[in-house]
Amino acid sequence: MAVTAMPILLVGAFFANLYFSQENLIFPATKLPRDHQFVFDVPFQEITISVDGAEINGLHFQQPDPRGLIFFLHGNGGNLDSWTTNVDYYQRVNYDLFIFDYRGYGKSTGYIESEKQLHDDVRAAWEKVAPRYPEKPIVIYGRSLGAALAAKLATDVKSDLLILVSPFSSMVAMARQQYPFLPEWLVRYPLRTDEVIAGIQVPTVFVHGDQDRFIPLSHSHELRKLATSTAKLLIIKGAGHNNIHDFKSYLDGLTLALPN
Repeated sequence: MAVTAMPILLVGAFFANLYFSQENLIFPATKLPRDHQFVFDVPFQEITISVDGAEINGLHFQQPDPRGLIFFLHGNGGNLDSWTTNVDYYQRVNYDLFIFDYRGYGKSTGYIESEKQLHDDVRAAWEKVAPRYPEKPIVIYGRSLGAALAAKLATDVKSDLLILVSPFSSMVAMARQQYPFLPEWLVRYPLRTDEVIAGIQVPTVFVHGDQDRFIPLSHSHELRKLATSTAKLLIIKGAGHNNIHDFKSYLDGLTLALPN
């Protein structure tokens, strides 16, 4: 009897550990000292956004007469220091850029505790910056984890273009790549882009590397099929998950997609 019960106990312990450790697995935040000074060769403003129980740290890169704004939601690793390595690109295309760190990342305080909290923080950041561009196009851009947040935001606010780079269809699908028999209810951050994509009314551009082993290209194919607005898929030959931004075809594709 005890021998029979042992595998059940082990599976139960594994599921319990997975359930309660999801923040550490999904959001491996890298912090920065509170007195960290950002240094760039282009003009920028550091912005603090007060949210419930925390302060969000963001960077707003501004041009003298920008074509519009790119509202950038980054992936689950790194922080603003590592996600701002090619800000000169936005200067070349004459777009302002706003990017911020999630709770616990970089100089942002607090801890991520729920998916709703994440979406609420994204919306708070949007409300802080987007009203400054009443007459100019705004592009919502999300990469990897940020693509799930960007897709949800695009269903709730008015924008001109949605760009999803290396998106996953859902965190449930991602979890099942590793654990095929994982119950859906165990995933506390389902991030169901596949369930919100049909509600997006603005043109959408999916960008994915054909050598992405972390989030396979099939996720973008699936999401494009579910989209009801105008949707394009830009496949970057030879690109993986973490190096897609290094490819000229990626930058050229973004440039062509941006509203005038």
